[in-house]
Amino acid sequence: MSSTLSHALGELNARYHALRKSARVGLFALFLLLMGVASALALHPAAIPDLAEGNHARKANLFSLWDRGDLVVLMRHAERCDHSTNPCLDQRDGITVKGRQMAQQVGLAFKNLGFNQVDVYNSPLRRTEQTSAYAFNRTSTGEDWLINCRKSMLEDVLNHKLDHRNMVLVTHSECVAALEQSLNTPAPSSIGYGSSLIVSIDPKTHAARVLGFVDAQDWGKVLAKRP
Repeated sequence: MSSTLSHALGELNARYHALRKSARVGLFALFLLLMGVASALALHPAAIPDLAEGNHARKANLFSLWDRGDLVVLMRHAERCDHSTNPCLDQRDGITVKGRQMAQQVGLAFKNLGFNQVDVYNSPLRRTEQTSAYAFNRTSTGEDWLINCRKSMLEDVLNHKLDHRNMVLVTHSECVAALEQSLNTPAPSSIGYGSSLIVSIDPKTHAARVLGFVDAQDWGKVLAKRP
């Protein structure tokens, strides 16, 4: 009887140690999994916020910065005719009829946001001139820096930005990308036609910071969150 009991106790003790070993292995595996998740997050940083979603616009102080005149908006031109099957507005190097409607809708959104202290510049290409004309009823000439932008986009933005006046730049996707690169944006955006990258400029230090982006069709969502 004592031999049977001793054998049973031995079995229990062996199973106990096996369970402890299994638990240690499980905890170590969980640790490795968590380390892998952390590494993945470090290698794939968070994307630029969509200011139309959630509470991103208020967290970024979008409305107060706009009211103070401390923002730069890089708006990509509306849909270009030569890259679309939609009807052209007129010339092939301009925008489409759909693009004109988009530009007008974006312009109305900015009018509702407040357009009293804003400087507007566009690149010299027809598609940006037309976008600016239909969105803001303004066009500028000779702004070559908004097409030849790959090396000096940030410097040119800071040179043209006036204190306490917002600036809207109707430009091209490569110029948006050039500014993001200059600001070491961890996860650059890829904005569509008529969409905008929003950048704040500190009037004292002239430091630039990307706040987020707004797609052309989403300005209504943004304005709905204004206090």
